[in-house]
Amino acid sequence: MWFTLGKLALKTGAQIYQNKKRAQVLESEAEVKYLERACKGEVELKKIEHKRMSSDLKDEFCLILLSLPLLILAYSVFFGDQALQERVDYFFEKFENLPFWYQGLVIGAFSTILGIRGVSAIKKK
Repeated sequence: MWFTLGKLALKTGAQIYQNKKRAQVLESEAEVKYLERACKGEVELKKIEHKRMSSDLKDEFCLILLSLPLLILAYSVFFGDQALQERVDYFFEKFENLPFWYQGLVIGAFSTILGIRGVSAIKKK
């Protein structure tokens, strides 16, 4: 009986492994076909672009970096820390006094990392 159960478990495990490998092959073939259609101009590369961007940690880092002043301001307002508010104001005054080309580089870098679509959404508002 144990031998039969072991044989059944081994057979089931092998079948699951074969199915996973087959799914990987089919997914790879589908991606190749999609890229061929994209090269011909039939479809856009949004799916591939989204897949590559989703595994990137730069977006999360930039989001945290951009959100940090807002979080500090919220903390200082809700808990009445006037010195912290003054420091954040001082930071933005100093950033405003930086050369325009440097401000453009910083804004351009963040917009590139976060995607041009995010910048166009901001412009529409």
